[in-house]
Amino acid sequence: MGLVGNRQLVDKFGRVHTDLRISVTDRCNFRCEYCMPAEGMVWLDRSDVLTFEEIERVTRVLAEQCGVRTVRLTGGEPTMRARLPVLVAKLAALGVELSMTTNGATLAQQADDLRAAGLKRVNISIDSLRADRFQQLTRRDSLTPVLEGIDAAVRAGFEPVKLNVVLMRGINDDEVVDFLHLGRTKGVVIRFIEFMPLDAQGEWSSDRVVPHAEIVARAAEHFAFDPIERGSSPAERFVYADGAGEFGVIASVTEPFCGSCDRMRLTAEGQLRNCLFALGHSDLRSILRDGGSDDDLAAAVAGEIDRKWAGHAIGQVHFLRPSKSMSQIGG
Repeated sequence: MGLVGNRQLVDKFGRVHTDLRISVTDRCNFRCEYCMPAEGMVWLDRSDVLTFEEIERVTRVLAEQCGVRTVRLTGGEPTMRARLPVLVAKLAALGVELSMTTNGATLAQQADDLRAAGLKRVNISIDSLRADRFQQLTRRDSLTPVLEGIDAAVRAGFEPVKLNVVLMRGINDDEVVDFLHLGRTKGVVIRFIEFMPLDAQGEWSSDRVVPHAEIVARAAEHFAFDPIERGSSPAERFVYADGAGEFGVIASVTEPFCGSCDRMRLTAEGQLRNCLFALGHSDLRSILRDGGSDDDLAAAVAGEIDRKWAGHAIGQVHFLRPSKSMSQIGG
């Protein structure tokens, strides 16, 4: 279907795409073992990375012509992009709802400036509350700065502040209740994410996945809660019966939500991907730099959305991994 009525991006399965994830850099100050190798990463040349003006143009076209309403900045680690508040201000002026996913390590120094520039919401990735385990997972001794970044995000007025926790069997799955206590204490939303096959070493296996049902059962041993209508959200949400906030579970593997997916991803070098697990992409950077029109950009995006699969097929015989790691695609 592609572009409908010059307003909506609708694929062959009737899904309307209104959410754009933008990777602003492939660089990161962590080396999380499920995201990128400890050594040997080849970074993009800075001239290959989209400029702020190019990112702004793509976002403007998709917002004005194609109905995109929400934009999330990702990486790599987005706070490593110099002068990030400048980009935030440019995108916020377009009227989209703007959020960011970060590892939080430098957020304490940047939270106020990002909030003032127009960033509304923030997701902070943190997979352990134990310093030794955190260092093992990220290959960095940075748990304290991340915790300080969480507190800074709350003080700066981001609403909500969400903590993304990738659970892995035998690694950190014993911290479910610890994270829930933290969320209730700090007034932040914990979101547990099933381990997906995007790890840098290719060591993913289904027995390392902590499934949605098990996560919810563990939470229910300690807290009373009820489900919330999820809509197109990737997380199934639960609200505490005592009013102390909520938590969520993103069950990408055991209970995929592909049927309601409204997301697309723009990589740091300008590749538009219609799914986190897509094997192909459309090159928007060439259109931007070779004199293409706004209509050319919109048509390329519509074509890419038209090629979107019904689902990612994780766990099925014909599933193929993307050739890039999570850090290169942008979460």
